[in-house]
Amino acid sequence: MSKEGVMAVRGRATPARRPWPGRGEAVTAWLMSAPALILLVLFMIVPFGLALGFAFSNQRLIPGPLPTRFIGLRNFVRILEDPVFWRSLLNNFAFALVVVPVQSALALFLALLVNARRRFIVAFRAIYFVPTVTTMVVVAVIWTFLLSGDGLVNAILRAVSFGTLGPYQWIEDVRLALPAVMMVSIWQGVGFQMVIYLAGLQDIPAERYEAAQMDGAGRWQQFWHITMPGLRNTHIFVLVATTVLAFKLFTQVEVMTQGGPLNATQTIVRYLFQSGFRELKVGYASAMSVLFVGIVLAISLAQRWLLREEREVA
Repeated sequence: MSKEGVMAVRGRATPARRPWPGRGEAVTAWLMSAPALILLVLFMIVPFGLALGFAFSNQRLIPGPLPTRFIGLRNFVRILEDPVFWRSLLNNFAFALVVVPVQSALALFLALLVNARRRFIVAFRAIYFVPTVTTMVVVAVIWTFLLSGDGLVNAILRAVSFGTLGPYQWIEDVRLALPAVMMVSIWQGVGFQMVIYLAGLQDIPAERYEAAQMDGAGRWQQFWHITMPGLRNTHIFVLVATTVLAFKLFTQVEVMTQGGPLNATQTIVRYLFQSGFRELKVGYASAMSVLFVGIVLAISLAQRWLLREEREVA
């Protein structure tokens, strides 16, 4: 075979290699996501793995004379028999059942107000949003003074009712402590949801409202048939995010009431913190944290279910 023929056969047998399509993009994507993945592993996956291991042990924060050993499901059995845990869980659910709908509805109302083209509307948006950017510790300290027996809230109540109402011990009364924490939480967090609703309102095309006005629809009919359906995805995000934040309730309770009086404002996260870092029972607190992750996971699954429903409707 001639030299040219051999070269031709080799050319057919070894076709030119083509570059892997998307290989460069995949490498770039992994490099860009690497910092987030490393932080996710270090601060979420590794701690949860340790908590899962400690949950089945008698681990203490400061090692004592007894060595750490495997105790099986004893921590979980103690949790199920612990009345403080059940009271904390009940407080969490009560807080979520009140705060989530009230805060979301109030945020929608404020978003509708600041979405209108009126004078000083930028100033009103800033005023409503200021509590959100204020640290919860500062907010809780200020409201602790305002809700004290001789605070501003009781003074206003006495003035408005001509002395027939109050003074009330808002954060020292078993019946009023949790509602007081709810009120402070709604006041501090409503600005965040308002901004989200405002963004959702501005995404609704103005042509829909113009067509509705030409058909003679009133403001109430426009709200129910244009605004509310247009904000469906925003509703889902706000409700799910607010619910998750409600179950993470800690700072305002720690600052205002320390879980009291008589565990009336105790929450799972604060009870977990108290057991692990103040009572040094790391194994017991780890078992509670595993249960708490299960609650958050259930909420996330509910979120996926709601989003799937949205795609099927669309």
